[in-house]
Amino acid sequence: MLGSLNPRKRTGGAPARLPPGVGSLDALAASPPLRDALQFFARERRWIDETHLALCRVPAPTFQEQVRAEWVMARLAALGLDARQDRAGNVYAIAGAAARQGPLVAVTAHLDTVLAPRDPSEIRVDGSGRFLGPGVSDNGSGLAGLLALARMLSLHPAVADAGAGVLLVFNVGEEGDGNLSGMRFLCKNSPFSSRIRAFLVLDGPALDHITAEALACRRFEISINGPGGHSWSDHGTANPVHALARCVAWFSDARALETAEARRSWNFGVIDGGSTVNAIPASARAKVDLRSASPDLLDALAAELGSVLERAVLAENELARAGRVSARLRETGSRPGGRLPEDSPLLAYLRSVDAYLGIRSVVECASTDANVPLSLGLPAVSIGSGGTGGGAHTPQEWYHPEGRELGLRRATLFLCLLLAGAAAAQ
Repeated sequence: MLGSLNPRKRTGGAPARLPPGVGSLDALAASPPLRDALQFFARERRWIDETHLALCRVPAPTFQEQVRAEWVMARLAALGLDARQDRAGNVYAIAGAAARQGPLVAVTAHLDTVLAPRDPSEIRVDGSGRFLGPGVSDNGSGLAGLLALARMLSLHPAVADAGAGVLLVFNVGEEGDGNLSGMRFLCKNSPFSSRIRAFLVLDGPALDHITAEALACRRFEISINGPGGHSWSDHGTANPVHALARCVAWFSDARALETAEARRSWNFGVIDGGSTVNAIPASARAKVDLRSASPDLLDALAAELGSVLERAVLAENELARAGRVSARLRETGSRPGGRLPEDSPLLAYLRSVDAYLGIRSVVECASTDANVPLSLGLPAVSIGSGGTGGGAHTPQEWYHPEGRELGLRRATLFLCLLLAGAAAAQ
């Protein structure tokens, strides 16, 4: 998950809007077996924390999630769930008596991380109780939350007996060049795709925001090639790194001067090229991430990137005394945009739960697995699973489990409303 760009719309305090058959959240929370299920998360705090740390010690960088997927399948099987893996690499299991044929609510969390621990000892707990290490917050917290929900449902199966089933999905390919591959498969090619009525995505820990608008993203790779040579004897030969540096600087400087439209971002996240300090490189490469809530502005950013690249190559060739460089701009990924309607029952249910639990949340725009269903017009939101965290996508990533139970009670109540709504719509 990556950051919000939208103005924040605060929720909480709105009149409860509940699905047919649910009289009040007070009555729902007090009813057996949900009363016991909501208490489960406090009782099993130690198990959840230990599971969280253990799964984070299994590396799962994007495109290399298989070992963690097998670890998750073993844990689900130990809970008595029939865990399987689809062609995309997603791990899934179904809970609920009506799940074999009826509608489903998908609850998902992505398996992959931007960084991975090189050794299990990198995942540790400090003196204040904070979890430290790559992926402990994004998305160790979401995965631990989903495993906690899976265990709760295995011990309290009647929670999912509202006439719709729960599809638990530990999906691949959310981060980086994964291009949301796991969620794309789930929404378009999975045998369950036609039965899913709503998507609840658990991504990160934060409870204060609800992602109900998908931030569109386009990703490109710039490749520049030239003849190369010796830094002294071939001095003046067209240099791919010099051309790339101009492209990065010119594009960034021009975008920084724009003030009329703030809802866009750009990032040159990877740059490489050359082999040694005393050789003119024969190639240079950069990976670029462009984002905007406006599809038109995103397309304009992409077009401008191509234009700036052409000018940078032309400038390098005009300055060179020998040789020429050439460039290629290749699109490597595209995350679609979309928006949950303001009057969506999904948003109303979540706002009602937040008001009931005293959670002050805001509706935001961000890039998550929810991008795919939202782009297809399918009801979806992405929320945190509780606790606090920071430093995502860096070696300094951290997570603290204090407050996790509130997030998991929130997810459970919301899930119950989604199940009731899906069953009533049959």
